[in-house]
Amino acid sequence: MTDRTIRLTTAQAIIRYLDAQFIVIDGEERRVCGGGFGIFGHGNVTCLGEALYDTRETLPLYRGQNEQSMGFAAAGYAKQWLRQRFMFCTASAGPGTANLLTSAALAHANRLPMLLLCGDAYITRLPDPVLQQLEHFGNPTLGVNDAFKAVSRFWDRITHPAQVLQSLPAALATMLDPADCGPAFIGLPQDVQGWAYDYPESFFEKRVHRIRRQSPDPAEIADAAALLATAKRPMLIAGGGVQYSGAVGELTAFAEKHNIPVVETIAGRANLVQGHPLNIGPVGVTGSDSANAIAEKADVILAVGTRLQDFTTGSWTAFAHDARIIGLNVGRHDAMKHLSLPVVGDAKVALDALSTALDYRAPSDWVDFAQGERATWIAYTDKITTPGNGPNSYCQAIRAVNDLCDPRDRVVAAAGGLPAEVTAHWQTKEVGTVDVEFGFSCMGYEIAGGWGARIAQCEREPDQDTIVFTGDGSYLMLNSDIYSSVLTNRKLIICVLDNGGFAVINKLQNNTGNESFNNLIADTPTVDEPFAVDFVAHAAAMGANAEMVSNPVELGAAFKRAKAADKTSVIVMNVDAYDGWTTQGHTWWEVGTPHVTENPKVAEKHTETEASRVKQRKGV
Repeated sequence: MTDRTIRLTTAQAIIRYLDAQFIVIDGEERRVCGGGFGIFGHGNVTCLGEALYDTRETLPLYRGQNEQSMGFAAAGYAKQWLRQRFMFCTASAGPGTANLLTSAALAHANRLPMLLLCGDAYITRLPDPVLQQLEHFGNPTLGVNDAFKAVSRFWDRITHPAQVLQSLPAALATMLDPADCGPAFIGLPQDVQGWAYDYPESFFEKRVHRIRRQSPDPAEIADAAALLATAKRPMLIAGGGVQYSGAVGELTAFAEKHNIPVVETIAGRANLVQGHPLNIGPVGVTGSDSANAIAEKADVILAVGTRLQDFTTGSWTAFAHDARIIGLNVGRHDAMKHLSLPVVGDAKVALDALSTALDYRAPSDWVDFAQGERATWIAYTDKITTPGNGPNSYCQAIRAVNDLCDPRDRVVAAAGGLPAEVTAHWQTKEVGTVDVEFGFSCMGYEIAGGWGARIAQCEREPDQDTIVFTGDGSYLMLNSDIYSSVLTNRKLIICVLDNGGFAVINKLQNNTGNESFNNLIADTPTVDEPFAVDFVAHAAAMGANAEMVSNPVELGAAFKRAKAADKTSVIVMNVDAYDGWTTQGHTWWEVGTPHVTENPKVAEKHTETEASRVKQRKGV
C-alpha cells in the first residue's frame, strides 16, 4: 500500500517531525524536544520562522539576546533533564550562526544534546555573494557552517528537502545515544528552507523513544570483578555519567555492599549526599585533601561515568603509578583511557552486574582511614567558610547560601575560581542538584546556563530555585539573560562575587612567579583610572531585584529575600582577590611554564613545577 503524502517545505517538515517525537520520563510522556531558543535574521525568519509559528504552543520558542548564550541555555536545560530532553537553537546565516560555535564546543565537551538549526548560503548560488557570506575563492562550498564539523557529533547541510527523511532521525539518534551524545548541527540554506516536497505522512506520526541501556560484556565484568577482589585499598570515582544513567542508587548500593570509599569528579558532584559515610569528597586539582589522600594510596580504582580529564586526575599525578584502573563507561573511548581495564556499558546495568559477580568487602582499616581524612577536611572547610575568618571570600559566600537553600535547589557555576570553591565547599543536601560547568570551563555559561536550567526546572520542580554563582569577569562577558529570565518569568537567584577582574588567573600568574598583569583591572596597563562596575544598577536596569551586601551574613539575609521574591534577584558582594582562597585540597596540575627566562622568580617556579612531574603516570 502506498504511503499517503503531504506537501511541506523543508522547514515545515523539520518542525513537524520534532513536534511528533516523545520520550517517557518517570512514567510520563513528554516531547523529546522541549522547544528552542531563537534569534531571527534573514537566514531563518522567513521559512523556519513561519514553520515555528504554527507550533508555538507545543515547541515554545524563547527569544534569545545572544546566540552564544542561547546555546549555553540549551546546555543547562539538557543537564537539568539528564540528557533525556534537548532544546534546539536557531540562528541566522553568518555571525548569528558563528556565535553558536563556542556553545556547541561546550555541549560537545560535556557530551550534551543540542540541536542547531542554522541558516546557510543559497544552494543555487544565483544571488552569490550574499549578505554575511564568506567567500573562499578555491572552494565555493566552504562557509562558516563548516566550522561546526569540529564541535558537532552529527553534521549535515540540507541541499534537498528529501534529505530531511534521513538527516533528522540520524541527528535525533545521535543526541539520544548515551555513548555518542552531543550537539547535532543542521545547515539550512535559505532557498532550500522554503522548497517543498511530498513527504510520507508516516514520517510525522508520533514516536516514543527510549535511551539505550547497553549491557556490558560478561567477560569484561568477570575481569573487573577478579581485579577488584584483589584490592587492599579500592576507590570508586563517581562521574557525571552516573547521573545521566540514573545510576545513583546502584552506585550507592555498590559502594555500601562492598564497603568502598567514593570520590566525586566535578561533573559527578551530588552523586552522594554530604553526610553519606562513604562520601570522601571531590578528587583532583579542585578537590579535597581527603579524596586526594586516598587517591594516591588506592591500588584499584573503579572509575564510573567519567572521562578522567586532567582536573580529576591531577594531570595524571593523583594516582599511584602501579594503581590499576577499571573504566566503567558507556563510551568505549572513555572506558579505555590510560590503559584502564574497560567495562563498556550503561552504568546502571553494569554496576548491578559487577556487584553480583563480586564477593568482596574492602578492609575496614582502609575505610577508617578514608573517613578520618574526610573528617579532617570537613573541619578545615568549616573553619575557612566561617564569616569573619579572613576577608570576604568565595567560600564564605557559598556556605552562606548553602546553609539556607532548600535541598532540591539547583546550584550553577562555571569557569574562573568558583568551580573549585563550589566543588570543595558545597554540601550536597540531595543528589543531582549541582551543575559546575568545567568540561569546557566556559566563562559566561553561568547566567545563561542557569536560565536554561530554570526553564527545565519549572517543568518538573517549579517550587525550587536555581542559584547562580558568578564572578564579575563572567558577568561582564555574558549577562543579558538576566533580562531573559525576567521577561520569561523564570526566576533566578544570582550571586555576583566581585573581585575586580580575572582574579583566579591572576592567582595562577602569581603562583608561577609572574607579576600581576592584565588580569585584575587595577593591574591592566591600558587603564588610567580603575573603577568598579555598578552591578546593582546594571541588573536593576534589566528588570531584576538587585542589592549590594557587605559581608556573608548580609548575603544570607539577602538570599532569604531572594527566595521569597517572585522574580530574578541579583545579590552583589565584593570579595578579596588575593586572600580567602581554598589553599588545601589541590593536586598538581600541568601548566606550561617558560623553560628560559630572565625572571628568577619565574625560573624558580618552573623548577618547582617540573620537580612534581615524577609523579605523572605515563599511560596513553
